[in-house]
Amino acid sequence: MKKAIISSLFVSLFLVSGSAIAQTKPAKAAATPVKPARAASTPAKPSKPASPAVTVQQDPILMTIAGEQINRSEFDRVFRKNNRDSVFTEASVREYLDLYINYKLKVKEAETMQMDTSENFKSELAGYKKQLAQPYLTDKEVSESLIREAYERLGKDVKASHILLKVAQDALPRDTVQAYNRILKIRDMILKGADFGKVARDSSEDPSAKDNNGDLGYFTGMQMVYPFESTAFTTKPGTISMPVRTRFGYHIIKVHDIRQAQGEIHAAHIMIRTPKEANDSALKAADARIREVEQQLKNGLPWDTAVARYSEDKGSAKKGGELPWFGTGRMVPEFEKAAFALKNNGDLSGIVKTSYGYHIIRLLERRGIPPFEEKKAELKQMIARDSRNEASKQSMIARIKKKYKYTEIPKVKEELINALDSSLSEGEWDLNQAEKFEKTIFTLTDTLGVVSKFTQQDFAKYISTHQTKRSGNNPQAIGYSMFEQWTGESCLSYLEERLDLIYPDFKNLMREYRDGILLFDLTDKMVWSKAVKDTAGLQEYYQANKNNYLWGERCDAVIYTCSNSKAAADFRKAINKGKKPASEIISAINKTTPNGISTREGRYAHGENELIEAAGWKKGLSADINKNNQVVIVDIKNILPVMPKTLDEAKGVITADYQTHLEKTWIESLRAKYAVQVNEPVLQTMWTK
Repeated sequence: MKKAIISSLFVSLFLVSGSAIAQTKPAKAAATPVKPARAASTPAKPSKPASPAVTVQQDPILMTIAGEQINRSEFDRVFRKNNRDSVFTEASVREYLDLYINYKLKVKEAETMQMDTSENFKSELAGYKKQLAQPYLTDKEVSESLIREAYERLGKDVKASHILLKVAQDALPRDTVQAYNRILKIRDMILKGADFGKVARDSSEDPSAKDNNGDLGYFTGMQMVYPFESTAFTTKPGTISMPVRTRFGYHIIKVHDIRQAQGEIHAAHIMIRTPKEANDSALKAADARIREVEQQLKNGLPWDTAVARYSEDKGSAKKGGELPWFGTGRMVPEFEKAAFALKNNGDLSGIVKTSYGYHIIRLLERRGIPPFEEKKAELKQMIARDSRNEASKQSMIARIKKKYKYTEIPKVKEELINALDSSLSEGEWDLNQAEKFEKTIFTLTDTLGVVSKFTQQDFAKYISTHQTKRSGNNPQAIGYSMFEQWTGESCLSYLEERLDLIYPDFKNLMREYRDGILLFDLTDKMVWSKAVKDTAGLQEYYQANKNNYLWGERCDAVIYTCSNSKAAADFRKAINKGKKPASEIISAINKTTPNGISTREGRYAHGENELIEAAGWKKGLSADINKNNQVVIVDIKNILPVMPKTLDEAKGVITADYQTHLEKTWIESLRAKYAVQVNEPVLQTMWTK
């Protein structure tokens, strides 16, 4: 999208101050004024979809703006949203009413200019709608349950091993069954006494099993794919699970232990690296170095000094060896075990050997799992990116299918899927192959009985735009998998198109985004960019208002800083003779007294420089000023009277003021162009008398 995303608070940006510029001037004067950024890079989302609207029996017309009637309830809603800390006094309501009218007039002008019909506008608004719709397209109850479940699992650590047989996600049923039967046989072997680790080395298709016997160590919630995690957390220690399917294939899991979570550690370390290919000689040298570090720490060498001098982890060495907070499963097992064994802040571990090298670890801080309310928002974001979010999505799809009477015609579906060929496996299937397929595959029926038809041609277009290379996979298996994806996405899109009819708060939010985009683009055209491009107008504004941008009394001065009193006396004596310029005098003194005198020349206003103030604002050389064991002499060349700043000297603030002027003039023209009528008796019902 061409601009930063506008949030639902955008309206308040324009309403609360009366001028966007008032809140969005650059932090410092700039040649080009900064446009106000839209309020957020990610739109604010409602905490939950609201219930369908309830008819308001008493909702009179409060005002008519450019022919648009605005009910009392609408103004009340917007006022409350953007003035949450305000009370309904006559002053606050009337002030906000004036701002609201300005806002609506600007939007009306954008509509008159047909800015809402451009393709760029439509595309941008559609993108925002897609984002804003997401909370409405998941099952809230399922989502809340997943968050609570994830938090509870963070309180436990599971130690487990696994064996994996890979199966593609879109494998044919016969291939899936074969893999399932194979892993059942492996499970049966282990139950009859075979060693799990040996079987994992021999049979598991997880490459790491060759080195770790399938042992995954300890892990906690949100660290494994959801089906695997759920099985591990619900399998009794000492037993082996039934096969569980993930996107990687089929697993069996042996749970060794379930314990209370260790929490998180904040630690620092010193590391001596040992490359994988290191020979015995290199390993001995590294071992000797880490032992030297350990001994120096025991002898009292400060930790930070030791880190800076010895640690070969350059990233952490810059910060005293400090590592990010970590919990179970985040570090290699040897490092994790040694770190969590430390008891008190500041404690040091012994020498710890890992696959990366030798370490000495220092405990900085330890903490438990934060309370649920503190962790909830983070977990919500994590789940939105995690495979478990699919459960919430599928639950919503099932609800949509039920509510809108999803009706599928299997023969029509299979007719197209059976026509798919091997080109789909290569990601090169041609949509023209489905030219003759036009029958309805499924229908959805809304609450008014209107039937929406989804055809073979719709599905074919989906296949064409979503296909990827899956060499060796059966095209019919791919087709069935894509059909499930297509029907699910179609159901969600069907609901998305009707959200503004179902949820009034969504309708209001989309209206605010629509109006906000129009407002931003039109204000940019009429105020922000215009102020930058209209150099003649800016110059004219400056000439008419230049006495608003004044310099106070200033002086031109040279500050001579002398390293000692002798250099100062020599300089003053020579300058008073008036036979040589100051630069020659300074050069001569600095030859005999290196860095004897330094100079600084400038133009200063009252209160800007303490040395100028000490000189007393009198032309000529000042008396000696002692500062920081040096002697300062100030030569005030000229005292300048109060005068206007030039346009270049104050261009940033002048441009901002010109923008305010343009907006004020623009609003006056809009008020003259469009009729505004306020129902005063209704308005007076809005505040407490």
